[in-house]
Amino acid sequence: MILNTGSRTDIPAYYGKWFYNRVREGYVLVRNPYFPAQVTKYLLRPEVVDVMVFCTKNPEPMMNNDEFKNLISTFDTFWFVTITPYGKDIEPFVPPKEQAIQSFQTLSALVGKQRISWRYDPVFITDKYSVKEHIKQFRAMAGALADDTSQCVVSFIDLYEKTKKNFRGIRSVTAEEQEQLITAFAEIAGKFGMQIHLCCENVRLVQSNVDADGCMSKTVLENALGCKLEVPHKQAARKECDCLLGADIGAYNTCGHGCLYCYANYDMATVAANRMNHNPSSPFLIGGARAEDIVKNAVQKSWKNGQLDLFGFI
Repeated sequence: MILNTGSRTDIPAYYGKWFYNRVREGYVLVRNPYFPAQVTKYLLRPEVVDVMVFCTKNPEPMMNNDEFKNLISTFDTFWFVTITPYGKDIEPFVPPKEQAIQSFQTLSALVGKQRISWRYDPVFITDKYSVKEHIKQFRAMAGALADDTSQCVVSFIDLYEKTKKNFRGIRSVTAEEQEQLITAFAEIAGKFGMQIHLCCENVRLVQSNVDADGCMSKTVLENALGCKLEVPHKQAARKECDCLLGADIGAYNTCGHGCLYCYANYDMATVAANRMNHNPSSPFLIGGARAEDIVKNAVQKSWKNGQLDLFGFI
């Protein structure tokens, strides 16, 4: 199975100590965000977790210790690291892009460039962050990361109600702007040996060196692992792509980055209250057990078929 950590929060940036405690104890408890009394127990064991997937804007806090070395020697991991050109006006508590690039390079050297992907998203347009500026910044970042990854994920801003509330005046990216950007990004990425993966975007944007098959698809993870996965057939988590989502151990309204475009946080006051309720020793990311909890064991089984493909994988 695939265990996800980053669709709801940024565990490497803010909850590394808790995560390593969970790995040592061998399990984690996760509340259903819509039905909080429903709790799922996931075992954190390499015989049933084929890949741990992390999505972060700052992997550094989790990297600089022996526990990280133990993690990547015990489990197969895949990393998405988001690096954008935005400043503190948009991403108040995200490290500067120069620091993020250095962290990316260090992480790539440790896990291998086939197991790390650069996310340049979400893309939005303002007077400051124009189409021309995005292309300029993308070219510079792609050049800096050329030796450290072979893939880049791009998506355009989605105007969720939370986003419109926190990011006043933001607009959608027009179809013309999207085409301009993806065409330029595809050419730049190709020069630096990177494949562009669109994240939940219109297939009309697909072109040479650009696909819309998903950034965390079976194919992407097979290439990273170097073996086939026998994924059980089930309804896709999102109709727009084939990504292997689900089994996420994070929680909404817990990420401290404060990004204006965030879909996972309602507001920073709620985030602050939740973070105050975080206990690194608890099996839950936020809070602890409740009398009304109904705990069920997740169905976990390895999807690896044990066959290495030395010719079909990068």
